[in-house]
Amino acid sequence: MISPRQLCRSFLLLLIFAVAPRTSDSKLVASLPGFHGRLPFNLHTGYVEVDEGTELFYYFVESDTRAEEAPFLLWLTGGDRCSVFSGLANEIGPVRFVEEPYNGSLPRLQINPSSWTQVAHILFVDSPVGAGFSFSTKPEGYQGETPMPENSYVPFIAHIISQGIQAGNTPALNLKGYLVGNPSTGEIIDISSRVPYAHGVGIISDQLYETILEHCKGLDYMLPSNAPCAQALDTFNHLMSQVQGAQILLDTYVYASAPTGPAADTKDEYSSDSGRRILVGNPLARPPFGCVTTIRWCLTWGRRRG
Repeated sequence: MISPRQLCRSFLLLLIFAVAPRTSDSKLVASLPGFHGRLPFNLHTGYVEVDEGTELFYYFVESDTRAEEAPFLLWLTGGDRCSVFSGLANEIGPVRFVEEPYNGSLPRLQINPSSWTQVAHILFVDSPVGAGFSFSTKPEGYQGETPMPENSYVPFIAHIISQGIQAGNTPALNLKGYLVGNPSTGEIIDISSRVPYAHGVGIISDQLYETILEHCKGLDYMLPSNAPCAQALDTFNHLMSQVQGAQILLDTYVYASAPTGPAADTKDEYSSDSGRRILVGNPLARPPFGCVTTIRWCLTWGRRRG
């Protein structure tokens, strides 16, 4: 079983390995499925054992500058055990999927002209265990002593580095800061802040907003203690279930395999536990271009053999 502190120290070990990847148990990747020709950048992949039988997988991309003094960035992907490959091929990494109608073949990759590796070395880590290619040979390896969202490790890592700097530990790490995107900062703050946000962007009415403020003032929105507050929050949660939590402008429909049993409301769609409407169909049908389209290409790319 891995504690958050153990995992943070493992990331620091990865940082040290990545500075000199050729001395660690890493592999230089010369090509990727879907990319034409040899990769024009240095990509190293490998595993680091963080506990007996438990290993984290990483991608390390050297900066295009090849300069030793180039900044170093550790990138972790949030979500429920989401692979960091999405960051490598869909966000800040050196490659991107070619945006073209999907025809059933292997999705193509191209160079990302806006890659952060133009100015920095980047270490992408599949975390926690169970994300991407990270694995454990023991069931307990997939459980931490304290459940923590992936992004919660970032300030923890920064804190440990700061402690090491103050203690004069070597090798010295010149920490410049950290960034956390869409983080979990605490249930009370995260849940209660959704109300003014939803009102501000027009998801809920002035009347519902004022009702929540009047009857839920000072209360835990997860456990309302009076009936008017509970009723107002039920209405609020229903309205919020009609939009994507991560991006309210995205369509709430997602593709899935055909359900069986009680879940099958109709042959065309059914409702998920989260309240989202699920379109039943082939998940490999041509998707519309958009923010989440390349996530589906990631899934297709990962299931195909090069």
